Amino acid sequence: MLSYVLRRIGVSVLILIAASFIMYILVAWARDPLSDLYASNSPNRDQLIAQRIDWLDLDQPVVLRWFNWLIGAAQCVVPFGGCDLGVTIQNQPVTILLGRAVGSTLQLVTASTIFAIVLGILVGIVSALRQYSAVDYTFTFASFFFYSLPSFVMGVLLKVFVALGFNNWLRDPVFSWAWIIILSVVSGLFWQAVIGGPRNRRLVAFAASLITTGAMLYFMSVTEWFLDPSLGPVISPLLIIAFGAAMVLITAGPRARFAWRTAGATAIVLIVAYFVLQMVLPSLELWGVVLLFVAAIAVGLVAGWFLGEHDKGQAMRIGALTGALGMGVIILDQFMQRWSDYLTNPRVNGRPIATVGSQTPNIQGDFWIHSIDTFTHLLLPTISLMLISFAGYTRYARGGMLETLNQDYIRTARAKGLPERTVVGRHAFRNSLIPITTIVAADVGGLIGGAIITERIFAFSGMGALFAQGLNAGDPNPVMAYFIVVAIFAITFNFLADLSYSALDPRVRAK
Repeated sequence: MLSYVLRRIGVSVLILIAASFIMYILVAWARDPLSDLYASNSPNRDQLIAQRIDWLDLDQPVVLRWFNWLIGAAQCVVPFGGCDLGVTIQNQPVTILLGRAVGSTLQLVTASTIFAIVLGILVGIVSALRQYSAVDYTFTFASFFFYSLPSFVMGVLLKVFVALGFNNWLRDPVFSWAWIIILSVVSGLFWQAVIGGPRNRRLVAFAASLITTGAMLYFMSVTEWFLDPSLGPVISPLLIIAFGAAMVLITAGPRARFAWRTAGATAIVLIVAYFVLQMVLPSLELWGVVLLFVAAIAVGLVAGWFLGEHDKGQAMRIGALTGALGMGVIILDQFMQRWSDYLTNPRVNGRPIATVGSQTPNIQGDFWIHSIDTFTHLLLPTISLMLISFAGYTRYARGGMLETLNQDYIRTARAKGLPERTVVGRHAFRNSLIPITTIVAADVGGLIGGAIITERIFAFSGMGALFAQGLNAGDPNPVMAYFIVVAIFAITFNFLADLSYSALDPRVRAK
Protein backbone atom coordinates (compact mmCIF):
# COMPACT_ATOMS: atom_id res chain seq x y z
CA MET A 1 0.00 0.00 0.00
CA LEU A 2 2.80 2.40 0.89
CA SER A 3 4.61 1.75 -2.38
CA TYR A 4 1.38 2.39 -4.29
CA VAL A 5 0.88 5.70 -2.50
CA LEU A 6 4.46 6.77 -3.15
CA ARG A 7 4.20 5.85 -6.85
CA ARG A 8 0.99 7.83 -7.22
CA ILE A 9 2.50 10.85 -5.51
CA GLY A 10 5.64 10.67 -7.66
CA VAL A 11 3.71 10.39 -10.93
CA SER A 12 1.36 13.19 -9.87
CA VAL A 13 4.27 15.50 -9.06
CA LEU A 14 5.87 14.88 -12.46
CA ILE A 15 2.59 15.51 -14.27
CA LEU A 16 2.03 18.67 -12.25
CA ILE A 17 5.49 20.03 -13.09
CA ALA A 18 5.09 19.32 -16.81
CA ALA A 19 1.59 20.81 -16.91
CA SER A 20 2.73 23.91 -15.02
CA PHE A 21 5.50 24.48 -17.56
CA ILE A 22 3.06 24.29 -20.48
CA MET A 23 0.56 26.52 -18.71
CA TYR A 24 3.14 29.14 -17.80
CA ILE A 25 4.51 29.32 -21.34
CA LEU A 26 1.05 29.66 -22.86
CA VAL A 27 0.00 32.44 -20.49
CA ALA A 28 3.30 34.29 -20.90
CA TRP A 29 2.96 34.22 -24.69
CA ALA A 30 -0.76 35.00 -24.73
CA ARG A 31 -0.42 38.69 -23.92
CA ASP A 32 2.27 41.19 -23.08
CA PRO A 33 1.89 42.28 -19.42
CA LEU A 34 3.27 45.69 -20.44
CA SER A 35 0.67 46.35 -23.14
CA ASP A 36 -1.45 48.62 -20.93
CA LEU A 37 1.59 50.74 -20.07
CA TYR A 38 2.67 51.02 -23.71
CA ALA A 39 -0.72 52.59 -24.46
CA SER A 40 -0.55 54.88 -21.43
CA ASN A 41 -0.05 58.65 -21.70
CA SER A 42 1.35 58.93 -18.20
CA PRO A 43 4.40 61.22 -17.96
CA ASN A 44 6.28 58.59 -15.93
CA ARG A 45 5.42 55.75 -18.29
CA ASP A 46 9.02 54.65 -18.74
CA GLN A 47 9.50 54.50 -15.00
CA LEU A 48 6.34 52.40 -14.58
CA ILE A 49 7.49 50.03 -17.33
CA ALA A 50 10.88 49.58 -15.71
CA GLN A 51 9.23 49.03 -12.36
CA ARG A 52 6.91 46.31 -13.70
CA ILE A 53 9.78 44.62 -15.52
CA ASP A 54 11.61 44.46 -12.21
CA TRP A 55 8.56 43.14 -10.34
CA LEU A 56 7.82 40.35 -12.83
CA ASP A 57 11.41 39.65 -13.94
CA LEU A 58 10.41 40.33 -17.53
CA ASP A 59 14.03 40.90 -18.48
CA GLN A 60 14.64 37.17 -18.01
CA PRO A 61 13.74 34.37 -20.46
CA VAL A 62 10.30 32.88 -19.93
CA VAL A 63 11.73 29.46 -19.10
CA LEU A 64 13.88 30.94 -16.35
CA ARG A 65 10.88 32.83 -14.98
CA TRP A 66 8.94 29.57 -14.84
CA PHE A 67 11.80 27.87 -13.03
CA ASN A 68 11.93 30.67 -10.46
CA TRP A 69 8.17 30.38 -10.01
CA LEU A 70 8.50 26.62 -9.56
CA ILE A 71 11.09 27.07 -6.81
CA GLY A 72 8.81 29.51 -4.98
CA ALA A 73 5.80 27.20 -5.40
CA ALA A 74 7.80 24.22 -4.11
CA GLN A 75 8.45 26.12 -0.90
CA CYS A 76 4.69 26.04 -0.22
CA VAL A 77 4.89 22.33 0.61
CA VAL A 78 7.98 22.69 2.79
CA PRO A 79 7.29 23.48 6.47
CA PHE A 80 8.41 27.02 7.25
CA GLY A 81 9.62 27.31 3.65
CA GLY A 82 8.02 30.66 2.96
CA CYS A 83 5.51 30.10 0.16
CA ASP A 84 6.21 32.48 -2.74
CA LEU A 85 3.93 32.49 -5.79
CA GLY A 86 5.20 35.80 -7.09
CA VAL A 87 3.40 39.13 -7.39
CA THR A 88 0.78 40.56 -9.70
CA ILE A 89 1.36 43.39 -12.15
CA GLN A 90 0.27 45.72 -9.32
CA ASN A 91 2.99 44.21 -7.08
CA GLN A 92 0.46 42.48 -4.83
CA PRO A 93 1.61 39.15 -3.33
CA VAL A 94 -0.27 36.37 -5.09
CA THR A 95 -0.13 34.19 -1.98
CA ILE A 96 -2.31 36.63 -0.04
CA LEU A 97 -4.77 37.05 -2.92
CA LEU A 98 -4.92 33.29 -3.39
CA GLY A 99 -5.74 32.70 0.27
CA ARG A 100 -8.73 35.02 0.08
CA ALA A 101 -9.90 33.64 -3.26
CA VAL A 102 -9.60 29.99 -2.22
CA GLY A 103 -11.64 30.63 0.92
CA SER A 104 -14.49 32.22 -1.03
CA THR A 105 -14.52 29.61 -3.79
CA LEU A 106 -14.29 26.65 -1.43
CA GLN A 107 -17.17 28.06 0.56
CA LEU A 108 -19.22 28.16 -2.62
CA VAL A 109 -18.05 24.90 -4.19
CA THR A 110 -18.24 22.86 -0.98
CA ALA A 111 -21.90 23.66 -0.38
CA SER A 112 -22.91 23.06 -3.99
CA THR A 113 -20.93 19.80 -4.20
CA ILE A 114 -22.39 18.34 -1.02
CA PHE A 115 -25.97 19.19 -1.98
CA ALA A 116 -25.46 17.97 -5.55
CA ILE A 117 -24.03 14.63 -4.42
CA VAL A 118 -26.64 13.96 -1.73
CA LEU A 119 -29.65 15.05 -3.77
CA GLY A 120 -28.33 13.58 -7.02
CA ILE A 121 -27.72 10.14 -5.53
CA LEU A 122 -31.04 10.17 -3.68
CA VAL A 123 -33.02 11.18 -6.76
CA GLY A 124 -31.10 8.74 -8.96
CA ILE A 125 -31.82 5.81 -6.66
CA VAL A 126 -35.51 6.70 -6.42
CA SER A 127 -35.62 6.99 -10.20
CA ALA A 128 -33.99 3.56 -10.58
CA LEU A 129 -36.37 1.93 -8.12
CA ARG A 130 -39.31 3.48 -10.00
CA GLN A 131 -37.96 2.69 -13.47
CA TYR A 132 -40.19 3.74 -16.38
CA SER A 133 -42.68 5.37 -14.03
CA ALA A 134 -43.92 8.95 -14.16
CA VAL A 135 -41.44 10.01 -11.50
CA ASP A 136 -38.60 8.39 -13.47
CA TYR A 137 -39.54 10.26 -16.63
CA THR A 138 -39.90 13.50 -14.67
CA PHE A 139 -36.48 13.18 -13.06
CA THR A 140 -34.95 12.22 -16.41
CA PHE A 141 -36.42 15.28 -18.11
CA ALA A 142 -35.29 17.57 -15.28
CA SER A 143 -31.78 16.09 -15.33
CA PHE A 144 -31.29 16.60 -19.05
CA PHE A 145 -32.84 20.07 -18.86
CA PHE A 146 -30.50 21.29 -16.11
CA TYR A 147 -27.51 19.56 -17.68
CA SER A 148 -28.10 21.30 -21.02
CA LEU A 149 -28.42 24.80 -19.54
CA PRO A 150 -25.21 26.87 -19.71
CA SER A 151 -24.12 28.18 -16.35
CA PHE A 152 -24.54 31.82 -17.39
CA VAL A 153 -28.13 31.18 -18.47
CA MET A 154 -28.82 29.45 -15.17
CA GLY A 155 -27.37 32.40 -13.29
CA VAL A 156 -29.48 34.95 -15.14
CA LEU A 157 -32.66 32.91 -14.64
CA LEU A 158 -31.98 32.60 -10.93
CA LYS A 159 -31.39 36.33 -10.63
CA VAL A 160 -34.60 37.26 -12.41
CA PHE A 161 -37.06 34.65 -11.17
CA VAL A 162 -35.68 33.69 -7.76
CA ALA A 163 -33.95 36.75 -6.33
CA LEU A 164 -35.95 39.59 -7.84
CA GLY A 165 -39.19 37.62 -7.86
CA PHE A 166 -38.92 36.48 -4.24
CA ASN A 167 -37.76 39.88 -2.98
CA ASN A 168 -40.72 41.58 -4.66
CA TRP A 169 -43.16 38.94 -3.42
CA LEU A 170 -41.85 39.36 0.12
CA ARG A 171 -43.48 42.79 0.31
CA ASP A 172 -46.83 40.97 0.56
CA PRO A 173 -46.03 37.27 1.15
CA VAL A 174 -49.46 35.81 0.48
CA PHE A 175 -50.27 32.83 -1.73
CA SER A 176 -53.35 33.22 -3.87
CA TRP A 177 -55.89 30.40 -3.89
CA ALA A 178 -54.88 29.53 -7.43
CA TRP A 179 -51.26 29.02 -6.42
CA ILE A 180 -52.26 27.05 -3.32
CA ILE A 181 -54.33 24.68 -5.45
CA ILE A 182 -51.66 24.33 -8.15
CA LEU A 183 -48.81 23.69 -5.71
CA SER A 184 -50.91 21.26 -3.67
CA VAL A 185 -51.85 19.23 -6.74
CA VAL A 186 -48.24 19.17 -7.95
CA SER A 187 -47.10 18.03 -4.51
CA GLY A 188 -49.72 15.28 -4.47
CA LEU A 189 -48.76 14.03 -7.92
CA PHE A 190 -45.09 14.05 -7.01
CA TRP A 191 -45.38 12.10 -3.77
CA GLN A 192 -47.82 9.53 -5.08
CA ALA A 193 -45.39 8.85 -7.93
CA VAL A 194 -42.42 8.55 -5.54
CA ILE A 195 -44.24 6.26 -3.10
CA GLY A 196 -45.76 4.13 -5.85
CA GLY A 197 -47.43 0.80 -5.11
CA PRO A 198 -51.09 -0.17 -5.51
CA ARG A 199 -53.69 2.35 -6.58
CA ASN A 200 -55.17 2.72 -3.10
CA ARG A 201 -51.80 3.56 -1.57
CA ARG A 202 -51.10 6.07 -4.31
CA LEU A 203 -54.47 7.72 -3.79
CA VAL A 204 -53.86 7.96 -0.05
CA ALA A 205 -50.42 9.47 -0.66
CA PHE A 206 -51.87 11.95 -3.15
CA ALA A 207 -54.67 13.03 -0.81
CA ALA A 208 -52.41 13.29 2.23
CA SER A 209 -49.81 15.33 0.37
CA LEU A 210 -52.42 17.58 -1.24
CA ILE A 211 -54.14 18.34 2.06
CA THR A 212 -50.89 18.81 3.98
CA THR A 213 -49.36 21.11 1.36
CA GLY A 214 -52.54 23.15 1.02
CA ALA A 215 -52.87 23.57 4.79
CA MET A 216 -49.23 24.61 5.13
CA LEU A 217 -49.44 27.19 2.34
CA TYR A 218 -52.67 28.62 3.73
CA PHE A 219 -51.16 28.85 7.21
CA MET A 220 -48.07 30.59 5.84
CA SER A 221 -50.21 33.09 3.96
CA VAL A 222 -52.46 33.92 6.89
CA THR A 223 -49.63 34.33 9.39
CA GLU A 224 -47.19 35.95 6.90
CA TRP A 225 -44.78 33.24 7.97
CA PHE A 226 -42.05 34.27 5.54
CA LEU A 227 -41.63 37.60 7.33
CA ASP A 228 -41.19 36.00 10.75
CA PRO A 229 -40.62 32.25 10.33
CA SER A 230 -40.19 29.79 13.16
CA LEU A 231 -40.59 26.08 13.77
CA GLY A 232 -41.57 26.66 17.38
CA PRO A 233 -41.88 24.31 20.37
CA VAL A 234 -44.36 22.06 18.56
CA ILE A 235 -42.96 21.57 15.06
CA SER A 236 -39.33 21.26 16.20
CA PRO A 237 -39.88 18.23 18.49
CA LEU A 238 -42.11 16.63 15.87
CA LEU A 239 -39.42 17.05 13.23
CA ILE A 240 -36.79 15.54 15.54
CA ILE A 241 -39.04 12.54 16.13
CA ALA A 242 -39.79 12.28 12.40
CA PHE A 243 -36.09 12.29 11.51
CA GLY A 244 -35.41 9.57 14.05
CA ALA A 245 -38.26 7.44 12.71
CA ALA A 246 -37.09 7.99 9.14
CA MET A 247 -33.57 6.84 9.99
CA VAL A 248 -34.96 3.66 11.55
CA LEU A 249 -37.30 2.87 8.67
CA ILE A 250 -34.68 3.55 6.01
CA THR A 251 -31.73 1.75 7.57
CA ALA A 252 -33.12 -0.97 9.85
CA GLY A 253 -36.80 -1.48 9.11
CA PRO A 254 -39.92 -1.19 11.27
CA ARG A 255 -39.27 -4.38 13.26
CA ALA A 256 -35.83 -3.43 14.59
CA ARG A 257 -36.61 -2.69 18.22
CA PHE A 258 -33.03 -1.79 19.09
CA ALA A 259 -33.10 0.86 16.36
CA TRP A 260 -36.34 2.36 17.67
CA ARG A 261 -34.92 2.48 21.19
CA THR A 262 -31.73 4.14 19.98
CA ALA A 263 -33.50 6.75 17.86
CA GLY A 264 -36.09 7.34 20.58
CA ALA A 265 -33.52 7.89 23.31
CA THR A 266 -31.52 10.26 21.10
CA ALA A 267 -34.66 12.16 20.10
CA ILE A 268 -35.75 12.57 23.74
CA VAL A 269 -32.38 14.03 24.70
CA LEU A 270 -32.51 16.46 21.77
CA ILE A 271 -36.07 17.53 22.52
CA VAL A 272 -35.03 18.35 26.08
CA ALA A 273 -31.97 20.15 24.70
CA TYR A 274 -34.21 22.23 22.43
CA PHE A 275 -35.96 23.85 25.39
CA VAL A 276 -32.82 24.11 27.51
CA LEU A 277 -30.77 25.79 24.78
CA GLN A 278 -33.26 28.53 23.93
CA MET A 279 -31.61 30.90 26.40
CA VAL A 280 -28.10 30.01 25.27
CA LEU A 281 -28.33 29.86 21.48
CA PRO A 282 -28.66 33.63 20.77
CA SER A 283 -25.21 34.30 22.26
CA LEU A 284 -23.37 31.41 20.59
CA GLU A 285 -20.65 31.75 17.99
CA LEU A 286 -19.52 29.29 15.32
CA TRP A 287 -17.41 27.20 17.68
CA GLY A 288 -20.39 26.79 20.00
CA VAL A 289 -22.60 25.54 17.17
CA VAL A 290 -19.92 23.05 16.13
CA LEU A 291 -19.65 21.77 19.70
CA LEU A 292 -23.42 21.30 19.85
CA PHE A 293 -23.34 19.14 16.72
CA VAL A 294 -20.45 17.11 18.12
CA ALA A 295 -22.33 16.64 21.39
CA ALA A 296 -25.52 15.58 19.58
CA ILE A 297 -23.64 13.02 17.49
CA ALA A 298 -21.89 11.76 20.64
CA VAL A 299 -25.27 11.30 22.34
CA GLY A 300 -26.45 9.22 19.40
CA LEU A 301 -23.30 7.11 19.41
CA VAL A 302 -23.59 6.44 23.14
CA ALA A 303 -27.27 5.55 22.80
CA GLY A 304 -26.46 3.16 19.97
CA TRP A 305 -23.66 1.54 21.95
CA PHE A 306 -25.80 0.82 25.01
CA LEU A 307 -29.08 0.05 23.22
CA GLY A 308 -27.76 -1.58 20.05
CA GLU A 309 -27.89 -5.16 21.35
CA HIS A 310 -26.56 -7.48 18.64
CA ASP A 311 -25.97 -4.76 16.01
CA LYS A 312 -24.23 -1.92 17.79
CA GLY A 313 -22.66 -0.59 14.60
CA GLN A 314 -25.97 0.01 12.86
CA ALA A 315 -27.53 1.37 16.04
CA MET A 316 -24.69 3.84 16.47
CA ARG A 317 -25.11 5.02 12.87
CA ILE A 318 -28.82 5.53 13.45
CA GLY A 319 -28.14 7.39 16.68
CA ALA A 320 -25.48 9.60 15.11
CA LEU A 321 -27.69 10.49 12.15
CA THR A 322 -30.65 11.19 14.42
CA GLY A 323 -28.47 13.37 16.63
CA ALA A 324 -27.02 15.35 13.73
CA LEU A 325 -30.38 15.89 12.05
CA GLY A 326 -32.09 16.72 15.33
CA MET A 327 -29.47 19.31 16.21
CA GLY A 328 -29.86 20.65 12.69
CA VAL A 329 -33.54 21.26 13.45
CA ILE A 330 -32.63 23.15 16.63
CA ILE A 331 -30.07 25.33 14.84
CA LEU A 332 -32.44 25.90 11.90
CA ASP A 333 -35.15 27.10 14.27
CA GLN A 334 -32.73 29.62 15.76
CA PHE A 335 -31.82 30.91 12.32
CA MET A 336 -35.51 31.29 11.53
CA GLN A 337 -36.08 33.24 14.72
CA ARG A 338 -33.39 35.71 13.65
CA TRP A 339 -34.68 36.04 10.08
CA SER A 340 -36.94 38.99 10.92
CA ASP A 341 -33.99 40.84 12.51
CA TYR A 342 -31.99 40.34 9.33
CA LEU A 343 -34.91 41.32 7.12
CA THR A 344 -35.40 44.63 8.94
CA ASN A 345 -31.69 45.45 8.99
CA PRO A 346 -31.15 48.85 7.30
CA ARG A 347 -28.48 47.37 5.04
CA VAL A 348 -30.88 44.67 3.81
CA ASN A 349 -33.99 46.84 3.52
CA GLY A 350 -36.44 43.97 3.15
CA ARG A 351 -34.72 42.42 0.11
CA PRO A 352 -32.76 39.48 1.54
CA ILE A 353 -31.81 37.42 -1.52
CA ALA A 354 -28.64 39.00 -2.91
CA THR A 355 -27.66 38.94 -6.57
CA VAL A 356 -24.06 40.15 -6.32
CA GLY A 357 -21.18 39.90 -3.90
CA SER A 358 -20.33 37.54 -1.08
CA GLN A 359 -21.60 39.70 1.79
CA THR A 360 -23.55 42.86 2.53
CA PRO A 361 -21.14 45.77 3.04
CA ASN A 362 -20.92 47.13 6.59
CA ILE A 363 -23.74 45.00 7.95
CA GLN A 364 -23.92 44.94 11.74
CA GLY A 365 -24.96 41.94 13.80
CA ASP A 366 -23.92 38.82 15.65
CA PHE A 367 -22.99 35.36 14.38
CA TRP A 368 -26.55 34.53 13.38
CA ILE A 369 -27.06 37.72 11.36
CA HIS A 370 -23.74 37.33 9.54
CA SER A 371 -24.47 33.65 8.87
CA ILE A 372 -27.86 34.49 7.37
CA ASP A 373 -26.19 37.18 5.28
CA THR A 374 -23.63 34.67 4.00
CA PHE A 375 -26.42 32.22 3.22
CA THR A 376 -28.44 34.73 1.21
CA HIS A 377 -25.37 35.64 -0.84
CA LEU A 378 -24.33 32.03 -1.42
CA LEU A 379 -27.84 30.82 -2.26
CA LEU A 380 -28.05 31.67 -5.96
CA PRO A 381 -24.48 30.76 -7.04
CA THR A 382 -24.73 27.54 -5.02
CA ILE A 383 -27.99 26.59 -6.72
CA SER A 384 -26.49 27.43 -10.11
CA LEU A 385 -23.51 25.14 -9.58
CA MET A 386 -25.54 22.48 -7.80
CA LEU A 387 -28.18 21.99 -10.49
CA ILE A 388 -25.61 21.37 -13.21
CA SER A 389 -23.73 18.77 -11.13
CA PHE A 390 -26.96 17.37 -9.71
CA ALA A 391 -28.10 16.37 -13.18
CA GLY A 392 -24.99 14.30 -13.80
CA TYR A 393 -25.05 12.61 -10.40
CA THR A 394 -28.70 11.70 -10.91
CA ARG A 395 -28.03 9.89 -14.16
CA TYR A 396 -24.94 8.09 -12.88
CA ALA A 397 -26.70 7.04 -9.67
CA ARG A 398 -29.67 5.74 -11.63
CA GLY A 399 -27.49 3.81 -14.06
CA GLY A 400 -25.31 2.40 -11.30
CA MET A 401 -28.28 1.24 -9.26
CA LEU A 402 -30.01 -0.39 -12.25
CA GLU A 403 -26.83 -2.22 -13.19
CA THR A 404 -26.29 -3.39 -9.61
CA LEU A 405 -29.88 -4.60 -9.23
CA ASN A 406 -29.36 -6.93 -12.20
CA GLN A 407 -26.35 -8.67 -10.63
CA ASP A 408 -26.50 -12.32 -9.59
CA TYR A 409 -25.89 -11.66 -5.90
CA ILE A 410 -28.92 -9.33 -5.81
CA ARG A 411 -31.11 -12.07 -7.28
CA THR A 412 -29.66 -14.47 -4.72
CA ALA A 413 -30.46 -12.09 -1.87
CA ARG A 414 -34.03 -11.77 -3.09
CA ALA A 415 -34.32 -15.53 -3.54
CA LYS A 416 -33.33 -16.01 0.09
CA GLY A 417 -36.33 -13.92 1.10
CA LEU A 418 -34.53 -10.79 2.29
CA PRO A 419 -36.73 -7.70 2.49
CA GLU A 420 -36.37 -5.31 -0.43
CA ARG A 421 -35.14 -2.63 1.97
CA THR A 422 -32.24 -4.87 2.98
CA VAL A 423 -31.50 -5.84 -0.60
CA VAL A 424 -31.32 -2.23 -1.74
CA GLY A 425 -29.81 -0.67 1.38
CA ARG A 426 -27.18 -3.23 2.32
CA HIS A 427 -26.34 -5.01 -0.92
CA ALA A 428 -27.10 -2.73 -3.86
CA PHE A 429 -26.60 0.80 -2.56
CA ARG A 430 -22.93 0.65 -1.63
CA ASN A 431 -21.88 -1.14 -4.81
CA SER A 432 -23.82 1.30 -6.96
CA LEU A 433 -21.72 4.13 -5.52
CA ILE A 434 -18.43 2.80 -6.90
CA PRO A 435 -18.72 4.48 -10.34
CA ILE A 436 -19.90 7.72 -8.74
CA THR A 437 -16.70 8.06 -6.69
CA THR A 438 -14.76 8.59 -9.91
CA ILE A 439 -17.26 11.19 -11.10
CA VAL A 440 -17.09 13.05 -7.79
CA ALA A 441 -13.29 13.15 -7.92
CA ALA A 442 -13.29 14.61 -11.43
CA ASP A 443 -16.17 16.96 -10.70
CA VAL A 444 -14.51 18.77 -7.81
CA GLY A 445 -11.82 20.24 -10.04
CA GLY A 446 -14.41 20.88 -12.72
CA LEU A 447 -16.62 22.77 -10.29
CA ILE A 448 -13.77 25.09 -9.34
CA GLY A 449 -13.12 25.68 -13.04
CA GLY A 450 -16.81 26.11 -13.79
CA ALA A 451 -17.12 28.57 -10.94
CA ILE A 452 -15.28 31.13 -13.08
CA ILE A 453 -18.44 31.95 -15.02
CA THR A 454 -20.71 31.69 -11.99
CA GLU A 455 -18.49 34.01 -9.98
CA ARG A 456 -18.48 36.57 -12.76
CA ILE A 457 -22.27 36.51 -12.98
CA PHE A 458 -22.76 36.99 -9.25
CA ALA A 459 -19.72 39.27 -8.73
CA PHE A 460 -18.23 36.74 -6.34
CA SER A 461 -14.59 37.44 -5.48
CA GLY A 462 -13.06 33.99 -5.68
CA MET A 463 -10.77 31.86 -7.78
CA GLY A 464 -12.66 32.73 -10.93
CA ALA A 465 -12.05 36.44 -10.49
CA LEU A 466 -8.37 35.84 -9.75
CA PHE A 467 -7.98 33.73 -12.90
CA ALA A 468 -9.92 36.11 -15.16
CA GLN A 469 -8.06 39.20 -14.00
CA GLY A 470 -4.69 37.54 -14.43
CA LEU A 471 -5.52 36.18 -17.88
CA ASN A 472 -6.92 39.48 -19.14
CA ALA A 473 -3.83 41.33 -17.95
CA GLY A 474 -1.37 38.76 -19.28
CA ASP A 475 -0.20 38.24 -15.71
CA PRO A 476 0.97 34.62 -15.35
CA ASN A 477 1.36 34.48 -11.57
CA PRO A 478 -2.37 34.69 -10.62
CA VAL A 479 -3.22 32.27 -13.44
CA MET A 480 -0.59 29.83 -12.21
CA ALA A 481 -1.93 30.14 -8.67
CA TYR A 482 -5.36 29.19 -9.97
CA PHE A 483 -3.86 26.33 -11.97
CA ILE A 484 -1.90 24.90 -9.06
CA VAL A 485 -4.95 24.88 -6.76
CA VAL A 486 -7.20 23.22 -9.35
CA ALA A 487 -4.52 20.67 -10.23
CA ILE A 488 -3.83 19.77 -6.60
CA PHE A 489 -7.55 19.37 -5.93
CA ALA A 490 -7.96 17.15 -8.99
CA ILE A 491 -4.98 14.96 -8.08
CA THR A 492 -5.97 14.72 -4.42
CA PHE A 493 -9.57 13.77 -5.08
CA ASN A 494 -8.61 11.23 -7.72
CA PHE A 495 -6.30 9.67 -5.18
CA LEU A 496 -9.08 9.67 -2.57
CA ALA A 497 -11.38 8.07 -5.13
CA ASP A 498 -8.94 5.20 -5.54
CA LEU A 499 -8.79 4.74 -1.78
CA SER A 500 -12.58 4.87 -1.48
CA TYR A 501 -12.89 1.89 -3.81
CA SER A 502 -11.46 -0.34 -1.10
CA ALA A 503 -14.01 0.98 1.39
CA LEU A 504 -16.93 0.38 -0.98
CA ASP A 505 -15.80 -2.86 -2.62
CA PRO A 506 -14.32 -5.62 -0.41
CA ARG A 507 -12.89 -7.31 -3.52
CA VAL A 508 -10.55 -4.37 -4.06
CA ARG A 509 -9.59 -4.42 -0.39
CA ALA A 510 -8.75 -8.11 -0.63
CA LYS A 511 -6.38 -7.51 -3.54
